[in-house]
Amino acid sequence: MKSGAERTEIVRRSLRVTLASATGFYVFVYGLDEPVPALYALFAPISLGLLSPIPGSGRQRATVMLRALPVGLLLVTLGTVLAVETWAAVLGMLVVGFLLAYAAVAGPRPAGAAPGLQLFYILACFPPYAPQTLGLRLAGLTVGVGLLALCELFLLPRPAGETYRNTLAKAVATAGDLLAGRTAGLPPEELRAHGARLRLSNVPPAERPAGPGRAARALAQAGSAARRLLEQLAHLTETGQLDELVRGEARNDGRAGPKAGDRIDPASPWLLPRVASLCGDCAEALRRGRAADGPQRLDEAIGAFQRMRVRQVAGRAAEAPTPVPVLRRQAALLAIAESVRVLEISVRVGLDGRRTPPIEPRELFWYTEATSARLWLRRFLGNMTLRSVEFHNAVRIALALGAARLVAGSLDLTHGFWVLLAVLTLSRTTVGQTWAAIRAAVAGNLAGAVAAGALLIGVGQHTDAYAAILAPAMLLAFALGPLLGIAWAQALFTLVVATAFAQIAPASWQLAEARIVDVVTGSAIGLLCAMLAWPTGARREVRRTMAGLLRECGPLIEGTARTLTALPPGSAPPPRTFPALHRLRLAESAYAQFRSEPAADASGADWHGLLITAHQVLLGAQWLPRFDLPTSALPPDAARRARDDARATARATDRLAALCTGERNGGRHPPAGPGAPVEERAGDGPPPQPSLPPPPPLPTLVDLDVWLTSLTSQLSRIEAGLPGAAGRHVP
Repeated sequence: MKSGAERTEIVRRSLRVTLASATGFYVFVYGLDEPVPALYALFAPISLGLLSPIPGSGRQRATVMLRALPVGLLLVTLGTVLAVETWAAVLGMLVVGFLLAYAAVAGPRPAGAAPGLQLFYILACFPPYAPQTLGLRLAGLTVGVGLLALCELFLLPRPAGETYRNTLAKAVATAGDLLAGRTAGLPPEELRAHGARLRLSNVPPAERPAGPGRAARALAQAGSAARRLLEQLAHLTETGQLDELVRGEARNDGRAGPKAGDRIDPASPWLLPRVASLCGDCAEALRRGRAADGPQRLDEAIGAFQRMRVRQVAGRAAEAPTPVPVLRRQAALLAIAESVRVLEISVRVGLDGRRTPPIEPRELFWYTEATSARLWLRRFLGNMTLRSVEFHNAVRIALALGAARLVAGSLDLTHGFWVLLAVLTLSRTTVGQTWAAIRAAVAGNLAGAVAAGALLIGVGQHTDAYAAILAPAMLLAFALGPLLGIAWAQALFTLVVATAFAQIAPASWQLAEARIVDVVTGSAIGLLCAMLAWPTGARREVRRTMAGLLRECGPLIEGTARTLTALPPGSAPPPRTFPALHRLRLAESAYAQFRSEPAADASGADWHGLLITAHQVLLGAQWLPRFDLPTSALPPDAARRARDDARATARATDRLAALCTGERNGGRHPPAGPGAPVEERAGDGPPPQPSLPPPPPLPTLVDLDVWLTSLTSQLSRIEAGLPGAAGRHVP
């Protein structure tokens, strides 16, 4: 059920497309007596305005259309030249179909314009082979796209939505106010709701920072850091630790005398105001759209905070050890500070957009020092794998369009481009969706063909009657089709094309018959390709990519523990995070498509929670070795225990990976985290307390233990929702 705003926009879009198409068509047919450019002036606005889901406001859409025009001119030229032979046109269709469909990896705007650009090549690559008409074709295309861009700008333009920067600024300001004590009593659900607004699926497509450039990558990373920060604050609110941190900072603001808690924990009140202030500065920079001047402020502060903790523990060793709850609270603040540090750097790069010197950790901020060409190349090559759903979709549509062009050319079908148009508009990512769309489309075309045949027989060759009917028919088709469904859209569009073609050349009821044959042929080809090429969409791929991501997380967990407990300290290098980062991007892409398909939630698996856990693994593997590397050897027993706990958590990720891929047992049941077996952690209740003595109160060991315990808790919750965890098959 469409909302009122969606229905209003559909009607407005139909007005814009109708005015642009009809104006260009009438001018060329009746003003200049040029049917060839009239056809391109008619279909150019329909292609980019109706068949292409270009996101954004009127100005944003017009910009995308004008930028797509040179590509469209090139595709029309290529199609005109390759129409000389069927085999040449088919090869061109395979290449063009793949490249344009694969352009979805570059972001929502290129993906939105791709279907219309496909149609430009399709129109030109069919007989008659007439290279002498190339100039007329290009003129018609240019006029059609130009008229549509003008309509997008001036005829009931779609207003701009809230930018991602503003949404991010609100979330960061909320976190800063909470840390500074200016806001009190925010429930965890509200904090998580602020974070949920930053999920790309909840952001308008035109505003999503999904491109391969530095600015887009940095804003996306800033959004992830802000979501993680709000989740950390929500968790601390639930446990009461946030209130303790904020109250401790307030006691040290000079308005009250020192308390015993201040003497126990002088480090947290020193760092917390700096973190809160930086959140406010980041929010203000996002609102202004200009990065703040000055060096990165938290790198040195976090280092000083860690040195204060070490001195605090060493200084109190002769009296009484620092209470473990205090160290755990400090560990939570350290994790918050690291999230804000990543946020600060990402906001700075996202607003500036220029190349920077290396930023640590370089594997996390590698893109800040890379050239634009390298960023684009890495995005395209990184998805060139059988584990990428973007690659799946591009291969599927290219094969379907190539096969359709071969069949249409070999059988010499009249108006054969309708075959490819049917493939282009009816193909879906799953065979079930494709079949449902085809059934409705064929039924609609049958009804539309009957109506079009009756119209052609009744009106005959009176072109003035067709001219009077065309614009109202387009307005109704472009408005009612999206509102009422595929069947209505196909039926009304059949009437539109019959009315238009009857003005270009003499037409009979056989035109409607040819459209039925072409649509049925294209539907059969599209359905066959859907059955043979990844018929279940992203359902299987999301499980495979999530399993691969989990298997990469295990070595990171163990490698981080080895780095922190190595003897002598610093002798073991930090684990490489790039393989896990690559797997994470593939998993996020598969999850995004999975969410767009029917029955996406039927499995009950918390894939989004798994992605959040993987983010936490990656960040811990990067900042723990950076800020928690001990200066002296850890006690051997404590170091061994830490490595055992990390190994147990890593085994839990392997076990969950086995469940993701449908292995019912996943091997034996190893321990899932510090001090507790996986079998006991799989339930909904709280994890049991470790039976072994707690580790010595050293900052390195406490920070590592807090990280592992948090991962264990999250993995247990994910396991409880995984199909197959209780002996069921993964769907």
